[in-house]
Amino acid sequence: MSEHDHEHSHAHPHTHQSHEAIIKRLKRADGHLRGIITMIEEGRECVDIAQQLHAVEKAICQAKRTLIQDHIDHCLEDTVSALGNGERAPLEAFKQITKYL
Repeated sequence: MSEHDHEHSHAHPHTHQSHEAIIKRLKRADGHLRGIITMIEEGRECVDIAQQLHAVEKAICQAKRTLIQDHIDHCLEDTVSALGNGERAPLEAFKQITKYL
């Protein structure tokens, strides 16, 4: 991939307003996960580890939900207008993302 192509792919980054908040959440979850790894390495009680894993799993799931719901809110208009023009691709993309809910 040439530099030109690389620049072009970032000319219109796909971002929503919630992305910043999602990044913050995921960075917090990342730190949390590192803490859990340390707990395992230190031989902490399995029940404590499981509790922490459950908490980080919930945090990641919430971030995923927020991302998908935000995508649906913002991209529904594009999908509707594309369908009006007889395009099917946006509808397929829409169906694909809802699988991850």
